[in-house]
Amino acid sequence: MVSCQRAKCGFTLVELLVVITIIGILIALLLPAVQAAREAARQAQCRNNLKQLALACLQHESATGRFPTGGWGYCWTGDADRGTNWRQEGGWIYNVLPYIEQQALHDMGMGMGVADTGSTSPKMAANLQRMSVPLSTLYCPTRRPTIAYPWNNTTGDAAGRMPVANAGMPTAVGRTDYAANGGDVYSDDGGGPASIAVYDNPPGQMTAAARTTFNTIAATNTGIVSCGSRIKMADITDGTSNTYLVGEKYLDPDYYLNGLDGGDNEDALMGDNADIARWTAYSSGPPPQYLAPFQDRPGTATYFYFGSAHANGFQMAFCDGSAKMIGYTIDPETHRRLGNRKDGLMADAKKW
Repeated sequence: MVSCQRAKCGFTLVELLVVITIIGILIALLLPAVQAAREAARQAQCRNNLKQLALACLQHESATGRFPTGGWGYCWTGDADRGTNWRQEGGWIYNVLPYIEQQALHDMGMGMGVADTGSTSPKMAANLQRMSVPLSTLYCPTRRPTIAYPWNNTTGDAAGRMPVANAGMPTAVGRTDYAANGGDVYSDDGGGPASIAVYDNPPGQMTAAARTTFNTIAATNTGIVSCGSRIKMADITDGTSNTYLVGEKYLDPDYYLNGLDGGDNEDALMGDNADIARWTAYSSGPPPQYLAPFQDRPGTATYFYFGSAHANGFQMAFCDGSAKMIGYTIDPETHRRLGNRKDGLMADAKKW
């Protein structure tokens, strides 16, 4: 009698291929949902960053009676011994460091002498070191990681770089993906003065040159931050819920990592410049020269606009401390009005 053994159980090649195909289809279906969930989390973190910065600006206003100043210009960075008024060379981000739990970073170099063009004081080294520190609060996680990026100011040494007047020559610096509202009329003082004495001489006394510069810019400024700005809450006559405070800035994706975008080639703690301020119009007109916001685009380098790396819009914090996602299709006139603190024209919320 011949005995028979039962064949071993197993999958055929066809069955394995069917299972692999099904798994591939499920992954393809789930991947967009996973990516969307991750982007939603990144956007939430970005919005939280903006809220922290906005609240820091409001705490600064409460403590000093004015919003943080814009500083002097792109050739200068913050100085711990020069207060928070017109004498402070650093911009709004430097001035709010104590309000985002960065008091120690703000105070680096305090009491170490004078930092000025050509100086070799210990304070110069301290200011330089401070500039190299990246802060997660200043980076949108959708756009790029929190690291220091190459210094690429576009004029100066053989490599095309220019030193900072009160710090020296950086190699890598912390940057920002957020900018203050400069208004609906573009303004800045370029690099700022050639030395401290041009604006502050004798020490503590504003020079005629400084007074002329600050007053000229203040006469046309309609935003919250500009060179030497001293904007108070009472100056926001259009209402705090109708006026931008800080928001996401536009950046060319080709230049995320190399500092070659003209609005991202210096550091976060610098004085007034397009690295730390943006505008809703180049000129309020008539007719207005709108600077409508848009999503980051490869091959499009421009440094006046608000915008972001998010596909569905850009996020802005208002002078009441709220932060909102706004679509790129926002009416350009509405966007312009939200950048102007005092034109008396209300911004229609239906057009946001």
